[in-house]
Amino acid sequence: MRLEKCWFCSSTVYPGHGIQFVRNDAKIFRFCRSKCHKNFKMKRNPRKVKWTKAYRRLHGKDMTQDSTFEFERKRNRPERYDRNLTENTLKAIKKIDKVRVEREARHIAKRMKGKKSKEQKEAAKELDHSIHMVKAPAAFLQEPSRTLPKITVKVPQQQAEENRMEE
Repeated sequence: MRLEKCWFCSSTVYPGHGIQFVRNDAKIFRFCRSKCHKNFKMKRNPRKVKWTKAYRRLHGKDMTQDSTFEFERKRNRPERYDRNLTENTLKAIKKIDKVRVEREARHIAKRMKGKKSKEQKEAAKELDHSIHMVKAPAAFLQEPSRTLPKITVKVPQQQAEENRMEE
């Protein structure tokens, strides 16, 4: 049983699935589904289509420089059966999977590293921009019990003048 890779999105094409396109120069293109085949016929570049593996690798979303991916390469030459070799291979596969999982976790942690501070900056910017919706100066003068915890926010001078005129 041979598992092929989709030419467009790089996902696995199982036997009996997908579409095969043979060009006039006898080059074979395999596609996992009609979505990939149609995008190929429209001459789209997989590196510019966001859901493909090529795009994800190119834009740093997936790991690319990982030596554990070398074990997935095609091997077409037959090997003689050897019990010791098989046992060692199975042990190595377990170790490789463990290493791959650890590296993937590190990669994800590195990608998500600056997200929290970025979200906090965006929230502070939004608060600065629309503080007039949250805090009405006239309401605080009438009833001091409505006060919010002190937050230092820069209000543009023009907006402050408008609020004084309303009073």
